[in-house]
Amino acid sequence: MIPSNPLLQNSTTPEKPKLKRSLGLVLLVLYGLGTTIGAGIYVLIGAAAGRAGIYAPVAFVAAAIAVAPTAASYAELAGRFPVSAGEAAYVQAGFRSRGMSMLTGWLVIVSGVVASATIAIGCAGYIRSFVDVPISFLVTGVVLAMGLVAVWGIMESVLVAALFTIIEAGGLVFLIVIGFTFEPDILTRIPQTIPSTGDALIWLGIANAGLLAVFAFIGFEDMVNVAEETKNPSRTMPWAIFLTLLITALLYTMTTIVAVLAVPPAELAASEAPLSLVYQSLTGGSPVFIGVIAVFATLNTILVLLIMASRVVYGMARQGTMPEIFTKVNRHTHTPVLATIAVVVPTLLLAIGNPLERLADLTSQLIIFIWALVNCALLFLKFRREPAPEHVVTVPVWVPAIGLVFSITMLAVSSLI
Repeated sequence: MIPSNPLLQNSTTPEKPKLKRSLGLVLLVLYGLGTTIGAGIYVLIGAAAGRAGIYAPVAFVAAAIAVAPTAASYAELAGRFPVSAGEAAYVQAGFRSRGMSMLTGWLVIVSGVVASATIAIGCAGYIRSFVDVPISFLVTGVVLAMGLVAVWGIMESVLVAALFTIIEAGGLVFLIVIGFTFEPDILTRIPQTIPSTGDALIWLGIANAGLLAVFAFIGFEDMVNVAEETKNPSRTMPWAIFLTLLITALLYTMTTIVAVLAVPPAELAASEAPLSLVYQSLTGGSPVFIGVIAVFATLNTILVLLIMASRVVYGMARQGTMPEIFTKVNRHTHTPVLATIAVVVPTLLLAIGNPLERLADLTSQLIIFIWALVNCALLFLKFRREPAPEHVVTVPVWVPAIGLVFSITMLAVSSLI
C-alpha cells in the first residue's frame, strides 16, 4: 500500500504522459549491477591497488561492510516513499524541510553528473587501447551516445543496460575463472592479501583505497530514483538493493584478489586498462577481449547514471523545487527528454579535461554526505514513531544510526587523506 503522503502525489495532470511501470525484480537488479560494476572494477581497480597495494581486496570488503547499513536504510525508505528524486523526498519527510530537500536533490544530481563524467573518462581510456583518438573526442562520443539511449525509453534503456550488465558481469566471472585456472597457487596465496600487522601506513593505505572503493558500490541509491517506473516498488526495491550489494561485493572481492596476485599493484595503478593488463598477464593473449567487455561495462554505468540523474531532475520539478518545464514527458518515448538533456550537457563539460581519480573522490564524498542525510532522515522518522505503510520492509533504529556513524567516519577520513 502506498502511503497517503504529499511527496507521493502525482502533480502531472491526466492528459499529460507519465512514466511507465515497466521494471520487475530481475531488470531492477540488472539496472543496479549495471551502474555498480562498471564503475567499481573496470575503471577504479588500478587506482585502488595503487593506494592499498596487495591489500586492495580488504579495501573493497571494508567498503561493502561500511555501505551495508545505508543500503538497508534506503531499502526501507524506498518502500515508504516510492518516488523519483527519492533522496530529496526522504530528506523532506525526515527533516520536514523543503530547503534540505532541495539541497539533497541538487547534491544527487551533481553526484550523478560527476560520476558519469568519471566513468566516461575511464571508458575512453579502454577505447583508446583500440584506436588512437584524442581522449576529448572519445569522451564526447560516449556521453552523447548514452544520452540518446537514455531518451529512447525506459524499457529500451534498461534492456540495453541489462544486456551490457550480463556482458560485464560475465567478463568478471570469466577473469576470476581464468585467474584460478592459469595461476592455481592464487588460492593458497589469498592470505597474502590480508594485513598481518598493525602498521599504520598499511591501514592508512587501505582506508584511502576504501574511500575510493565506496565509489565502486554507488548504485543502490541510484535504483530508488526509478521507483515510479518499477512494478510494486515497496516490495521489489528492497530485494533489488540487497541482491545488488551482495553480488557486487562477491564479484569485487574475487576479482581484486586475482588482479593483485597476478599483476604487481604498481603496474595496475599505472595502466589505463587495468583488467586488460590482468588478462594479458595471466594468459599471454591479446587484451582485446577484456577491453571490449570493459567498454560495455563503462558505457552501461554512464547510461544508468544519466537515467538516474534525469529522473531526479524530473522528480524535483514535480515537487516544485526545479522549473516545471522539466516535468515534461515525451508522448512517444515516455521519458523526460529535457531533464535528460539538462544532465548530459554538464556531464560532457565536466568530463573533458578533468582527471579520473579527482572526480571519483569528489563523487564518493558527495554520495557519502547524501547517505548521511538519508540515514538521519530515517532516524527522525523512527524517533517520531511515524509508522511505515503495510508490507514495507523496516529495519531497527540502530541500522540508520550505524549508517550515519559510518558515513561521518568516511567523510572524516576523506578530509584527512
